Amino acid sequence: MHVTIIGAGLGGLTLARVLHVHGIPSTVFEAEESPTARSQGGMLDIHDYNGQIAVEAAGLMEEFGALVLPGREAMRVLDSGGAVLFEKGDDGTGGRPEVQRADLRQMLLDSVPVGTVRWGCKVTGVLGRTVTFADGSTVDAELLVGADGAWSRVRPLLSDAKPEYAGVSFVETYLHDADTRHPEVAKAVGGGSMFAPGQGKGIFAHREAGGVLHAYVEFTRPVEWFGDLSHITAEFEGWAPELTALLTESDTTPVFRPHFTLPSGHRWERVPGVTLIGDAAHLMPPNGEGANLAMLDGAELARALASHDDVETALATFEEAMFVRAVETAEESEEMLQSLFGDEPPQKLLDLLIDA
Repeated sequence: MHVTIIGAGLGGLTLARVLHVHGIPSTVFEAEESPTARSQGGMLDIHDYNGQIAVEAAGLMEEFGALVLPGREAMRVLDSGGAVLFEKGDDGTGGRPEVQRADLRQMLLDSVPVGTVRWGCKVTGVLGRTVTFADGSTVDAELLVGADGAWSRVRPLLSDAKPEYAGVSFVETYLHDADTRHPEVAKAVGGGSMFAPGQGKGIFAHREAGGVLHAYVEFTRPVEWFGDLSHITAEFEGWAPELTALLTESDTTPVFRPHFTLPSGHRWERVPGVTLIGDAAHLMPPNGEGANLAMLDGAELARALASHDDVETALATFEEAMFVRAVETAEESEEMLQSLFGDEPPQKLLDLLIDA
């Protein structure tokens, strides 16, 4: 058996690695021209109940441990005036250690045989299990896995579902050398993550490596409302300057990132030789679980293929477990969104954190 994987994100690479551990060959086709073709995003907390299970299945726990940034599990919740309402330190024993996404991806790339990933292979169409690329070349897959994200080219083989706007967007910003150049902002964010929720909006930030503060200014607004972003600062009139500086003093041009979702409970009937993992299968608004779920999907699919002689039995077994897992996570995601942007910020978030 040979597995053709579309997409070299965390899910696709985890799948390739765990397949390799079990002696099953695979090829990953990725549209990007190289591993460094674009920024890979910020921090990820990798959870002991899903993401770390995948890392363990990949045999990479030691390498993963070397990537963990100490202290980043610390968390605080502030009100709009900058007062601390909730704070949790990081004693190094938590189950959600933080790593840089780019480092995690590189760890997985380094763990698969040279030549496993084919770069610059943009998929333009999929018919049956024949994949066509932008240069006109084709591949006939024995087993085809769509690990190609929200706008998956493989998904239409299985489902008519299309991503829809989730009603939430964020504007992404960065402050560099924050401890020196923006000490009050750095103090407000603290050593890990900071949440300052408001009704229908909020400012959230992570402390990354090298004194970088990576912020997400989120809104529950229609896509059309965002326009050229020039009016967004006015939405935080009266908020503490050490919070609004995450938007107004950004060292990078703010980037608009709308969130999309597939229907809750998205599933499909078994189609021979084809399946999906990660956002291609169960796209939902960011909730801290997306990367973890994608990695676990990859690991669980590989383990199912390794433990069943019949490929279709393996795919059916994997999909049924994945569908259940995705529904449970979507329900938790909705609860989190309500706590951040509902009618009683920040009390709902505080209640959720205290009960956790």
